Amino acid sequence: MVISEQHVQVLIVGAGPSGLMMAAQLLRHGVQPAIIDTRQGPTDYSKALAVQARTLEIYRQMGIAERIVKEGKHASGVTFNSNGKPQASLSFNDIGTGKTAFPYVHFYQQSKNERLLLDYLTLNCCPVYWETSLISLQQDTDKITTQLKNTDSEYTITCDRLIGADGAHSTVRKQLNIPFRGDTYQHKFYLADVKLANELGDNIQLYPAKDGFAAFFPMPEENCFRIVGSLPYNLTESEENLQLDDVLPHLSKIAGYPVKVVHCNWFTLYKLHHRMAEHFRQQRCFLVGDAAHIHSPVGGQGMNTGLQDAYNLGWKLAGVVSGQISPAILDSYETERMPVAKDLLNSTDRAFSIIMSKNWLAGLFKSWVLPKLLNFMWSSQKLKAAFFEQVSQTGISYRQSRLNLHLSNSSPVKAGDRLPYVKIFDEKKQEETDLHEWCSKPGFTLIVLGKLQELDLFTLAKWITQNYNGNLNFFYLPPSLKNQEVFDHFKIGEKQKKAFIIRPDMYIGYINDVVDIDMMDNYLLNVVSFVKRVAT
Repeated sequence: MVISEQHVQVLIVGAGPSGLMMAAQLLRHGVQPAIIDTRQGPTDYSKALAVQARTLEIYRQMGIAERIVKEGKHASGVTFNSNGKPQASLSFNDIGTGKTAFPYVHFYQQSKNERLLLDYLTLNCCPVYWETSLISLQQDTDKITTQLKNTDSEYTITCDRLIGADGAHSTVRKQLNIPFRGDTYQHKFYLADVKLANELGDNIQLYPAKDGFAAFFPMPEENCFRIVGSLPYNLTESEENLQLDDVLPHLSKIAGYPVKVVHCNWFTLYKLHHRMAEHFRQQRCFLVGDAAHIHSPVGGQGMNTGLQDAYNLGWKLAGVVSGQISPAILDSYETERMPVAKDLLNSTDRAFSIIMSKNWLAGLFKSWVLPKLLNFMWSSQKLKAAFFEQVSQTGISYRQSRLNLHLSNSSPVKAGDRLPYVKIFDEKKQEETDLHEWCSKPGFTLIVLGKLQELDLFTLAKWITQNYNGNLNFFYLPPSLKNQEVFDHFKIGEKQKKAFIIRPDMYIGYINDVVDIDMMDNYLLNVVSFVKRVAT
């Protein structure tokens, strides 16, 4: 199938999770992209497994989170084993209670994520042009000219913006000559999706050993597991013809018991890389997901980080394409997401180096010191909460972003933070909800906490309608006994107020201790760079 238009507003190269999420976010905000991929269709392989809480919050905003929760599986915890015996077992049950609507570690294969997002695109009349490759691209001041190739022919289309979501070997990144700095780990690994005869429960099972490493991750299907293990050195020379049966003896030795496989759905060998693009943007082109950064799978962060890239860029690009926001806002994509990717590379690299170290001291630490340390740490609710914030990605903040304006003296929450998940009683609808649900519509959201007079409410509504109609949703919560915890959470005393402007990606852009229209207008026009409407 050939793209019928000669010019599209946004061309997305790559229909993996990041590219599909990019298309979905543009569609949510009223922009119709074109998306291509070299493959014949979505992946049949499970690939990435973890869907973290922050990603589920995005899916909830899109109205599709329930399906993922229903069809996936929570990990009940993680067990560290040595010589076949558990040394530490850490429960994940409700580890994030009160912090998110999804207080758990959840498994739902990448293949299912892709099909879910494809269904979303189909419902919004956005096809994927499969078996279509980017051959070349050329940028000038007002457009990008691309040469595409499908099974039948080559053809040219132009676009206003281009998204490189085409993975670690990104053609877009190479065409832009953006360096992809980093290295490849020397170890080789195998991955197997299997059904086991062994009863392992719903915990993640980790087996750090002197002569290797293995991990078992519970999959949604009954008694099915993702097994990841280091390839023993005696098998590396014959790796081209290796099968699961070849590594089972070593795996059983690492695990400390006979691993009995009923059926193998997928077996593959691979090497791991840790690399990051020198830039995530060049003029009219952007990189998201693995095209921008790749790292070890420690903590199940990879796919989720790519989805967050698309979530961050999507609303900004849609605002520019629609003419509602100045192109200056696009600079914030790289400045916000590059530090996140860099921190992730550093943290996963450190963890991976410890896991794979063959140093006798590291072996002693993994086998004896680490389990005791983890058991001790897990007794601290504060440390458990910090762990969940890190793994779930709910702790990611953009406090240093230029898109923030913090004018509050008392709020423990700062502009640039993710909007906290706080349950509320909606006085208008007389029903229980939460702040995230109030931010489910596309666009920015103004939330005012505190007592306002009827005239003040009318003035706010009039200002929004005249200047930001369709781009600024408004919610008001007056003081009440039912919502006292909400006011306590944000340190709002009696007769005090707070105004919050929440970005479309549920990060707080603006906080003020007064409800001042001029100040909010200044934030939206001069900080966010909204294009001021001309009165007609």
